[in-house]
Amino acid sequence: MKFSLLMRCATMTVAAVLLATGVAIAQSTQSQDQTGTTGFSSSQAGLSQFALSELPDAPAPEGSASGGGQYGQGGGGGGYQGGKHGLLHRLTFEAGGGANAPISSSVTYGANFTVGGGLKFNPHFSTLIEYQFIVDKLPGALISETQGAANGGHAHIWSFTLDPVFDLFPKASNDFYVTGGGGFYRKVTTFTFPMATQFCYYFYCGTGYVPGTVGHFSSNQGGFNVGGGYQHRFGSIYGDTSSAAIFIEARYLDVLSPAIVGKSANGLPPVTIAADTKVIPVSVGIRW
Repeated sequence: MKFSLLMRCATMTVAAVLLATGVAIAQSTQSQDQTGTTGFSSSQAGLSQFALSELPDAPAPEGSASGGGQYGQGGGGGGYQGGKHGLLHRLTFEAGGGANAPISSSVTYGANFTVGGGLKFNPHFSTLIEYQFIVDKLPGALISETQGAANGGHAHIWSFTLDPVFDLFPKASNDFYVTGGGGFYRKVTTFTFPMATQFCYYFYCGTGYVPGTVGHFSSNQGGFNVGGGYQHRFGSIYGDTSSAAIFIEARYLDVLSPAIVGKSANGLPPVTIAADTKVIPVSVGIRW
């Protein structure tokens, strides 16, 4: 009885072990199948990602436009256009010279020289500070009042003035402009007479005569000018017009000098000079 009971228990134990082993094997097989399927899916996903990485998407238009704008601001076209409005691009200069035609009786014909610089506020309007030097001979009637104490003379006028300029066609090669202004003028009227002086040329020295000052009048006053001119702009290397131009202009100039009535200049016989000195300077030059 005891032996058969033991055999029965052993048989049941072996059966339970076999059953548990079969269940474990079945679960292991199912797990391996699922793992294989998942791995295959992962491989497919990896291949898809690899394919996408091989063919990147085109950049979005918004990003490209934004990037182009940043490039332009950093030194491309946008930066160049911005630089056009900088102080250096707004500076303007001029230099010229020519002859003077007299209007008043205190001077005759002469010459002039002008330089100036300033700012261009927009394509049409600019303002210059100008320095001008004018030399004119004195009329014979005025020199004769010295009763032979002088046989020649000249008037020197120099000035610093503020002169706006308005261009009528600032983008054209051929342009017309108007200008005018006023400021400080100094006039010196000088009477001369030949004086002996020594001169030397190479190995020879001798005595000659040059005009020497025997008397003068001077005055400081205001004055004004108004006029206009024509200018031609040069073509640039890029085919458009540049800022450099040659010009020819004429102005009416009135120096508000005081009258001199019956006064002597450094001991000379008294002379009379009318008030105001009016001339028309005609000059050619370059502006940029």
